[in-house]
Amino acid sequence: MEKKFEVSEFALEAVRHFEFSGTLINVRPFGNGHINDTYLAEYDIFGMGQVKVIIQRMNRNVFKQPEELMENIVNVTEFLKKKIEKNGGDPSRETLNIISSVYGKPFYVDSQGEYWRAYKFITGASSYDLPENPKQFYESAYAFGHFQQLLSDYPAETLPETIVDFHDTKKRYQTFERAVAEDVCGRAASVQREIEFIRQHKAVASEFMDRLESGELSLRVTHNDTKLNNVMIDDLTGKGICVIDLDTVMPGLVMNDFGDSIRTGASTAEEDEINLSLVSCSMELFETYTRGFLKGCGNSLTPIEVSLLPMGAKMMTYENGIRFLTDYLQGDVYFKIARENHNLDRCRTQLKLVEDMEAKWDQMQEIVQKVSAEV
Repeated sequence: MEKKFEVSEFALEAVRHFEFSGTLINVRPFGNGHINDTYLAEYDIFGMGQVKVIIQRMNRNVFKQPEELMENIVNVTEFLKKKIEKNGGDPSRETLNIISSVYGKPFYVDSQGEYWRAYKFITGASSYDLPENPKQFYESAYAFGHFQQLLSDYPAETLPETIVDFHDTKKRYQTFERAVAEDVCGRAASVQREIEFIRQHKAVASEFMDRLESGELSLRVTHNDTKLNNVMIDDLTGKGICVIDLDTVMPGLVMNDFGDSIRTGASTAEEDEINLSLVSCSMELFETYTRGFLKGCGNSLTPIEVSLLPMGAKMMTYENGIRFLTDYLQGDVYFKIARENHNLDRCRTQLKLVEDMEAKWDQMQEIVQKVSAEV
């Protein structure tokens, strides 16, 4: 018999409409994600003990086509399972395993029209918002690199974009200029220094898109949200075993996946640090991540992709600076804020990181060259 829990009636409705075994004994909010609503449900299976599953409500304000999104995840995870099995791995722990609804679909639509999905819980592993030691950062790098290697022969063009133009930095720049021109909140005059920095670096915005259009670069299947907490790390071995949160898996550039990890993981300060003197890009952590990522990628990257990894770090940092300032100018309508000028503070940390990367540019390139020759 189900107990009464302090969760929404729609979450309980969703729980009842997936192919679970056993008796439901507990369900509660889980994790600290900012996009989807996540719950952990526990079932008692007679003679086998308790089994945990993850239930999520997909955010349709962010993901406009949830059925396409789930089709992407199904296709990618099924592809990964075959590769993992071929390599002698354990697909029950090394990739996400989707639980079907009672209607045989990889999602359930509740009585309010909201979309839900369910995954098997990966036991004996944890995710971390911040690395407790450099080894965890290395393991996340290896996991994302290995994810890239496993999917290197997946036909990227068959995957729909779950967020259109997500990393089209040229279009992000154009949106920024419109926000400056419209200045709907009257804030542009107070951020002229930041506006001028972004404008002076306009060429960065075109670096990858121009190469893609010329055919010098090709689209791959990329994760597009390569934060540390999107890797499950085995509690016993400390190894990164599974890349999770596949909502933004779609065609993209491998340098952007690398760069987003550096932007968040190799920074010496929080993303919203006010004291900019604390903000820099750690070369030690940059090398740690580069080593793990290239090791995980194996020989799947082209020489030009490897050479552009430092630019990936700069690109993603610059792009996020643009996005934070754009949101600030538009009235903080996209990113959640916890204080006045929160998005402006975030923008300033990103621009300071870009500046620091430029000061260390030769060193970053030397690290990539050295590590690529060693792994």
